[in-house]
Amino acid sequence: MKLITAIIKPFKLDDVREGLSEVGIAGITVTEVKGFGRQKGHTELYRGAEYVVDFLPKVKLEIAVAESTLNTAVNAIIKAANTGKIGDGKIFVTNLEQVIRIRTGETGELAI
Repeated sequence: MKLITAIIKPFKLDDVREGLSEVGIAGITVTEVKGFGRQKGHTELYRGAEYVVDFLPKVKLEIAVAESTLNTAVNAIIKAANTGKIGDGKIFVTNLEQVIRIRTGETGELAI
């Protein structure tokens, strides 16, 4: 089992959710986060004053998948979240040791 953590632009959330649904991924946890990468923020003009926005709004997705569906899920995220511009985000894949469904007690891939 794997845990996919994706950091994407907020306006791409619906596209990514739809893309994952199309390939059979049903469960997603979404968190609104702030951060920056290589772009290191940007400057904005507000009421005539220029100021630096260090942390940009992003959306963090966490998706638990079976190893057999990992590449399909990652490719769906890449396809849906890509704008071709700086700040599109990152995808991290980590090993998932154990999953337990609280309601039924199911474990492993059955709990996903």
